[in-house]
Amino acid sequence: MTETLSSGRREIDGNTYFINGDGGLIPEAAVKPVDKLQDEAVRKIIAAALPISQMVAAFREQTFATVDAFVALLEQEYSSRRGGSKGNLTFTSYDGTLKVTVAVSENIVFGPELQVAKGLVDECLREWSAGSRTEIQAIINRAFDVDNQGRINRADLLSLLRLEIADERWLEGMRAIRDSMRVVGSKRYIRMYRRADAKAAWSPVTIDVAVG
Repeated sequence: MTETLSSGRREIDGNTYFINGDGGLIPEAAVKPVDKLQDEAVRKIIAAALPISQMVAAFREQTFATVDAFVALLEQEYSSRRGGSKGNLTFTSYDGTLKVTVAVSENIVFGPELQVAKGLVDECLREWSAGSRTEIQAIINRAFDVDNQGRINRADLLSLLRLEIADERWLEGMRAIRDSMRVVGSKRYIRMYRRADAKAAWSPVTIDVAVG
């Protein structure tokens, strides 16, 4: 069922009032024309987007149901259950022109061991500050930075694990980073591709509002 949007207005004794962000009632005559146009544009876009969003959600649910049903059929065929998570799968059409991939993205958080790692790494940085490792220092400092919501940049932090540094304190710091990592959930993604023939390059079949 399609969700119905509120009009953002209220009729009282034959007069129209706009509801502002604080829930207050503003007489229509007191609302600037440009604000009325903006309100109308936003409501028009969202009203059109809601049924599309619901269609995409239904498509996603049906697609995963189809994938899981096929995997269940394979398990029945071979009298065995597949190992691992419900992801990292690739399905292709018989002629090789269509492909569907299912991938799993894990949600990783970092525990208190990360603070120990930061202390060990800071020791290394203080010792190296007189040397010529400024580029490494920049990478390290960025890795431990948090955004305005207090989140660590996972990619930058994991990049530290690939640095080949023999200092014992550094190695202990990297061990602390690994120990701090905890998987608290995962999300499945599905991607679709097509091509003209089996020798052509794959082109993604996108369901996205972004303009390339």
